[in-house]
Amino acid sequence: MQNKSAWTAFFSTSLLFLLVSACQAQGTDSLRYLALGDSYTIGTSVEPAKRFPMQLAKLLQQRGIAIQKPKIVARVGWSTDQLAAAMDRENLEGSTWDVVTLLIGVNNQYRGGALAQYKIEFEALLKRAIKLAGNDKKKVIVLSIPDYGVTPFGQRYQAGRISREIDEFNAANRKITEAHEVAYLDITPISREALKNKALIADDQLHPSGKMYTRWVEQLLRFFPEK
Repeated sequence: MQNKSAWTAFFSTSLLFLLVSACQAQGTDSLRYLALGDSYTIGTSVEPAKRFPMQLAKLLQQRGIAIQKPKIVARVGWSTDQLAAAMDRENLEGSTWDVVTLLIGVNNQYRGGALAQYKIEFEALLKRAIKLAGNDKKKVIVLSIPDYGVTPFGQRYQAGRISREIDEFNAANRKITEAHEVAYLDITPISREALKNKALIADDQLHPSGKMYTRWVEQLLRFFPEK
């Protein structure tokens, strides 16, 4: 079995090749990016340009990889079932995407949802993400759930319990993601830096700031080596 660093290098090289090949096959000069999630993907409390999908697209363009404006299917408060319903409304199954990111689950935890049910619904979403990527697993990236327990909001509501439960949900989504041989990016440690670095928190005292999203994108970029 390959170690994680070797797998990351292989995945990164393969993804870049697939992105270039996708453009050539479509006869286009730009890639299509679908971002699926909740408030962390839509970038609640930050300017649209500071959302992580928008920052990622901008930096890819700077690297010489042409990419269209990301299609974002996300809204504050969405849990796995609500994201699935929104995907149905968007009729996404009729399209194929060159890059798909998935970050979902914090609201399942926040509302006290059962972990067992989350596993079922998350896996269903991951399978849909893979299908939307033309059944090419190398075009899908799952991001872990940030830990809002370290924020001023979370500190008022049993921060220790929140962090433990976030770890449990992330252990579940990571196991499912790796079982499907899809890339997994653990951004939870970055989110926990907000306990001491308030610049990483938005003005609402709950969601990430643009600076934190930049940190996530810096990690996402390792899946897209420079041409």
